[in-house]
Amino acid sequence: MAEAYYNCLQCMNKKVRILTRDGGVYEGTIVKVDRENVYLKRSAKGRAYTSAFLPPYGYGYGPYGANEEILTLSLFTLLAIALI
Repeated sequence: MAEAYYNCLQCMNKKVRILTRDGGVYEGTIVKVDRENVYLKRSAKGRAYTSAFLPPYGYGYGPYGANEEILTLSLFTLLAIALI
């Protein structure tokens, strides 16, 4: 998990594609990383790749606007991360 943490730190504020162990694929910009989670700001474009377990809409309020949302992913579930 330490490797995932440091990889996410290297990709802070960059557009990435994240693959998770359960088959999820997420695109967006990493806005924060802590020792347990990575926080991904997804735009409307990134929603096409989300897991079937997540709703296809954002929260619509807050500092990121109506077309963006922050997704919290556990570092334990990360399988791969790639810059896009």
